Amino acid sequence: MKLLARIFLTGLAAILPIAVTMVLLWWLGSTAEWALGGLLQAILPDLLYFPGLGILAGIALILALGILLRAYAVRWLFDWMEHLMERIPVVKTIHGTVRDVTRLLAGDIRERFGQAVLVTLPGTDFRLVGFLTREDFEGLPDNLGGEGTVAVYMPMSYQIGGYTLMLPRERIEPLDLSLEDAMRYALTAGVSARKDNDKP
Repeated sequence: MKLLARIFLTGLAAILPIAVTMVLLWWLGSTAEWALGGLLQAILPDLLYFPGLGILAGIALILALGILLRAYAVRWLFDWMEHLMERIPVVKTIHGTVRDVTRLLAGDIRERFGQAVLVTLPGTDFRLVGFLTREDFEGLPDNLGGEGTVAVYMPMSYQIGGYTLMLPRERIEPLDLSLEDAMRYALTAGVSARKDNDKP
C-alpha cells in the first residue's frame, strides 16, 4: 500500500500543475467567449461570427489597452482611476493586492524588488532569503528607518504571505541568484532552485 501511495502521489505531482494550468486557461477562455463572444454575436451577422471570436477579441482589447497606456493622457486617466479606488476602504485592499500580484506575474518583479539577499538572524546561524525593497526612508517616520537601515521583504513558502523587516544593512548579504530564481526558491521552500549564469 505504501508503494502504491507513493506511485499515486508521484503521478499526481506530475499531472496536477498541468491540469491546474489547463483548467485556468479554459476558464479564462470560456469567460472571454461568454462575455465578448455573446456581445459580438448579437452585433455581427451570423456569417461573420465564429466560435473563438470572443477570445480573439479579448486578446485584442488587452493589446489595445497596453498600447493606449503608453499615451500620457490615457496613462493619466488610468492613474486617476487607480487613485480613486485607493480611497475606497475595502476596494483599495482588494485592488492593491490584485495589482501587485499581476505586476509580479507580468514580469514587473525587477521594479518591485531591488535585489535578492540573505538575512542572518541575530545570535543564530539561521539565514533567510529576502528581497531588498527600500534603502531610502526619506519622507517616512524617523523610527521606521534611517541611514544604514534597509527594508527587506521576506516571502513565506507556498505563497501563504510574507512580512517586511527593517534591519541594519550589515545584517544582509547579496545572493548570487536572479530575482526570479530567488523568488522561486523562497516560495517553494527550496524545492525548486536553479542558478542561471546567463541572468543578471
